[in-house]
Amino acid sequence: MNTVFIPKAMEVFRISVGKFARDMDGEGARLFGGRWNQKGIPCIYTSENRSLAILEYSVNISLDLIPRSLCIVRFEIPDRNIRKLAVSDLPGNWQNAAVPMSTREFGTAILLDGKTFAFRVPSVIIPDEFNFVINPLQYDPDGLRITDVQDFPYDIRIKK
Repeated sequence: MNTVFIPKAMEVFRISVGKFARDMDGEGARLFGGRWNQKGIPCIYTSENRSLAILEYSVNISLDLIPRSLCIVRFEIPDRNIRKLAVSDLPGNWQNAAVPMSTREFGTAILLDGKTFAFRVPSVIIPDEFNFVINPLQYDPDGLRITDVQDFPYDIRIKK
């Protein structure tokens, strides 16, 4: 009997407006920037579980701007494609509430290094849980796939 090696993969999640749920170009982050990227640099922000994805989405949007049509998108990333960063690797002010330029520059340098498909960073909200920043500029034909998209009716009590 032959043994078949099946690579391990990480499931990650993101909350998205329905019409952009299948976007794999990182256009929203490119247009607006984020904690780990400067404007003009695309990436896809994801979290290790649905609840963290909802928390991350909630702290980054005003209640008045939450659209009616949201989705939870599940991605699969092979473990071999994830660069796991330790807190000691990050800029000292990475947890500041106002996003520091140092984290934007740090993440942008990783996104442009030509070898990182995705990197793992601790969440500012829950530092023992992790977010994954996916780099659409680093091509890997087996590196990323959407495995599920579900409608998500946002419960506004989260923001009240």
